[in-house]
Amino acid sequence: EGGGAAPPEEGASGEPRAAGARPGARRRAPRIGPRRGRGSRAAPRPWRGRPAAGKLNAAGRAHRSGANFKSEGAQCYKDKKFREAIGKYHRALLELKALLLLLSQEPAGQRPPAAAAAAGLSEEQRQAVEAIEVDCYNSLAACLLQAELVNYERVKEYCLKVLQKEGENFKALYRSGVAFYHLGDFNKALYYLKEARSRQPTDTNVIRYIQLTEMKLSRCSQREKETL
Repeated sequence: EGGGAAPPEEGASGEPRAAGARPGARRRAPRIGPRRGRGSRAAPRPWRGRPAAGKLNAAGRAHRSGANFKSEGAQCYKDKKFREAIGKYHRALLELKALLLLLSQEPAGQRPPAAAAAAGLSEEQRQAVEAIEVDCYNSLAACLLQAELVNYERVKEYCLKVLQKEGENFKALYRSGVAFYHLGDFNKALYYLKEARSRQPTDTNVIRYIQLTEMKLSRCSQREKETL
């Protein structure tokens, strides 16, 4: 009627068909969300297991915090505040454990080769962490030996942790010998004390404990002969 626009044609489904569209042609579903401009790129998907910058920063803070607590513990030990020193050394070790946990949360196989090195500790960093651990365990043993009632079982435990990482550590060898002596295991005591003497032959404390241990072993041997 009149000069009005013609109504749009209907497709097979009964829906209006755009002018110029071929019969039976499918219409594209409308795009949801903003269009990307020409030349724009989709954001890269993060690698699983790849540490974010925040994660690495947290690892750095944990390492520095561990080193600081170790230094505070050393000062407390010099001031003969042994209980406080023990607390500081434990805090240092907890910080280092948190650091290692943070950097090992994802299996290495899930990292791309380029990110594998960044995900863990370098050799230099690993040695720095181990050095703090060794100092803390050695110092914990030294603090415990200052107590009125010494927990020699714990002293032994800490010293053996040191020797797992540094098998020739003189202080750990000597204190292991002392701990085994007071725990009544004289054969092991003599072994560790002699190992310590091989590192420092003139140390008077080592020589004295070797003499005490050999006397104990001699008495034990004499008693065994008497019971036969």
